[in-house]
Amino acid sequence: MTNTEPVQLPLWVKDREEVIAVDSSVEWRETRPDYSHTNRFLEQERQCNHAEGSLNAIAYNLVRTFEMEATHKINPQQWLSVVTDKFRMSTNGGKQYTAQDVIDVGTYNLFLGETEHYRSTEETFDSSYNLFHTAFPEGFHWELIEVLSPPPNVVFKWRHWGQFKGNFKNFAPTGETIEIIGLSVARVTEELKIESVEHFFDNSVFLNKLTASGCPFHA
Repeated sequence: MTNTEPVQLPLWVKDREEVIAVDSSVEWRETRPDYSHTNRFLEQERQCNHAEGSLNAIAYNLVRTFEMEATHKINPQQWLSVVTDKFRMSTNGGKQYTAQDVIDVGTYNLFLGETEHYRSTEETFDSSYNLFHTAFPEGFHWELIEVLSPPPNVVFKWRHWGQFKGNFKNFAPTGETIEIIGLSVARVTEELKIESVEHFFDNSVFLNKLTASGCPFHA
């Protein structure tokens, strides 16, 4: 290969829409996901635009593919973004979860755990998904801020945010932007598949903002 030849990247580190388009025989949780609604708000509100082919862009695409697969593909053997049999995920140094755990319980429940304002043991995948999609009808967006360490141990800083425009449980929306800044460490293979990922962030800040008014909404 000469220096002028473009590097052929694997599908799972390309744009998420390209991964979704390759859906032959994919076992979707419901139907093939459509991000057109939330993508409009993401493009308006994002702060980072990474150069195509850069390490930042590759890591961004990989995480977005993983998030899509974790949410919508119910057969972990069909996940392209991870080494399924080795994959483990943890939050703030807690329990490690498998890909099947993620499918069964959902990322919101695994991320947030048991807190004053949220109890994952009382929620299902569907109830948690509906709860946060109601609170953030324009989407709870994610973007990669910066990769701090290259493969195989990829350390990256990220931002999650959304406009609080729908009810959260019995709390009325405030319309404010709620944001979380976090750090993750992903161990990847030479093929850029994730073997493990550790997330670090303060989930209490997020939940406290959703319930900050202290005034539950009564219909």
